[in-house]
Amino acid sequence: MEEKLIQRLESAVARLESLSIGSQPRGIGHDAIAASTDPSIIAFEDLLTEYVGKVSTAAAKIGGQVQDITNVLNEAFSVQKELLIKVKQTKKPDMVGLGEFLKPLNEKLMKAISMTEGRRSDFFNHLKAVAESLTALAWISYTGKDQGMSMPIAHVEESWQAAEFYNNKVLVEYRNKDSNHVEWARALKELYVPGLRNYVKSHYPLGPVWSATGSAVAAPPKAPAPPPPPPASLFSLEPSQPSSSRPKEGMAAVFQEISSKPVTAGLRKVTDDMKTKNRADRAGFVSAGEKEARTSVPSFSKVGPPKLELQMGRKWVVENQIGRKDLLIDHCDSKQTVYIFGCKDSVLQIKGKVNNITVDKCTKMGVVFTDVVAACEIVNCNSVEVQCQGTAPTISVDNSSGCQLYLTKDSLEASITTAKSSEINVLVPASGPDNDLVEHALPQQYIHSYKNGQFVTTPVSHSGG
Repeated sequence: MEEKLIQRLESAVARLESLSIGSQPRGIGHDAIAASTDPSIIAFEDLLTEYVGKVSTAAAKIGGQVQDITNVLNEAFSVQKELLIKVKQTKKPDMVGLGEFLKPLNEKLMKAISMTEGRRSDFFNHLKAVAESLTALAWISYTGKDQGMSMPIAHVEESWQAAEFYNNKVLVEYRNKDSNHVEWARALKELYVPGLRNYVKSHYPLGPVWSATGSAVAAPPKAPAPPPPPPASLFSLEPSQPSSSRPKEGMAAVFQEISSKPVTAGLRKVTDDMKTKNRADRAGFVSAGEKEARTSVPSFSKVGPPKLELQMGRKWVVENQIGRKDLLIDHCDSKQTVYIFGCKDSVLQIKGKVNNITVDKCTKMGVVFTDVVAACEIVNCNSVEVQCQGTAPTISVDNSSGCQLYLTKDSLEASITTAKSSEINVLVPASGPDNDLVEHALPQQYIHSYKNGQFVTTPVSHSGG
């Protein structure tokens, strides 16, 4: 607490020293000093010190990719501070000028997004949480209701709601495993809600306030126009000939050749032995030998060779398995994770308790597992079946279509989270003596109604006639 107070006193002394040159003639430097000492800029510096600093402190304890993505977050917020200072010195630009003005901030957003692409890492949820949350900084681009963008406060809240899906995954995964990750996830949430939201609410509820007398935004450089084609030569080396005596070129020559010959000239007569139905080498069935030859060829994924291995003693990797119905992992413990990627038309059985299971970009894949400590995640999949024979605290389905979940009595308390997914059915044991499975379809359509000052969301229900 004392360190924060000292930092704020030092910053206040620096601002007072900068104000001491106020008697100098007004100019660009004077405007910049006045903008940097504006109450809204001072409040944003406090936001950086209190909230962004807390995220950075937690990231330093983790290191690696979490530290890298947090550095990008620091850079993005620093860029926003610079843009807020420039707003007070710049006239309101048009849409082209606004895009050029926000270019430094957009570069940081694209840098964060690029870190989430490629092969999925162990810290994918951390990376996605930051990349999704940084879109909240786009509130500075709000110019009015006609823009088709939410108001600044609502935009910050909506952006965080998209990022909170991945932030909650971090909390669930590391709740009982590593308190540093939990501290980082909570600090990230506090940065946006209430941090950035309250800042925008206090200083820019209607968007940035541009200067009426400032300088205009520099227009982006235009690409040079292509050079004109060279003029046709006025002098010909050959003597001119009348058009009728010149040889025809291009399509004219083609049509002249066609019209000068009979229509059927050059065609061959098709005899009975040349017809497909009478040829012995074109039978309309596939022989058993050909079938056997085709099925005997092993299937390999175009991405890479198939894998089923334990890496670094902590992570089981199952990749590019096609047409394998007998995949098995039986020597595992609660500290290991299982990552299934790019498999098709296969079945994997996991015997024993593991920490986490991720099924990524698989088609017609079946997964049977006993127990999972953290969560079972299904991402970017199509037509998959997952059966839990023991317990699973969380099952999440993201950007997938056609998912069948089989639960037992021990796993009925599992929390199922879905996002951008369709055709999800959950089969649970019936209460009767036969123990038959009862299928429940999870809703994918919702109705949002505005009641009592807020939106109420309910699933769509269809009634048959």
